[in-house]
Amino acid sequence: MSRVLIIESSARQQDSVSRQLTQQFIGQWQAAHPADPITVRDLATDPVPHLDSHLLGGWMKPAEQRTDIEKASLERSNQLTDELLAADVLVLAAPMYNFAIPSTLKAWLDHVLRAGLTFKYTDTGPQGLLVGKRAYVLTARGGLYAGGTNDHQEPYLRQVLAFIGIHDVTFIHAEGLNMGGDFQEKGLNQAKARLAQVA
Repeated sequence: MSRVLIIESSARQQDSVSRQLTQQFIGQWQAAHPADPITVRDLATDPVPHLDSHLLGGWMKPAEQRTDIEKASLERSNQLTDELLAADVLVLAAPMYNFAIPSTLKAWLDHVLRAGLTFKYTDTGPQGLLVGKRAYVLTARGGLYAGGTNDHQEPYLRQVLAFIGIHDVTFIHAEGLNMGGDFQEKGLNQAKARLAQVA
């Protein structure tokens, strides 16, 4: 049995392509692994605050010195981190906003990249602690970016996931969605076909 954690980050709801891909993934995964628990965290409907002094205080101050708001910030970060630690499979649904990921997804990452929990510092540099996990990244993009210099999404997510020890990462891109006509249909169909192969 594998525990699956899905992180939704699209600001859109009904018209979101990344959410369409997520629903296809869930359907396929449940068909193949009906006993596997799936947790969905929606960063659009339940956003995570951006990194601030309260969270830093919760991380860094001794317990007896933390304010109530720092304690609440730490508790939120602990909950998000515990969800990630418990998961065997991580799914990031990430539309491309301005050549990169949504700020809500960046905020989630800032909460779960935790020294001593998801990575540690060693004499030879940082070492990821989440070895053995798999990740799938489902993207939706208005143009054609895969492999190009304007794609700051895939390289960043590969680096940050590797930083915490997740090296088995599969990207599925739905591209050309704002280009109209054949580009839009072809991009979505290719993504769905690729997803059907891996999920």
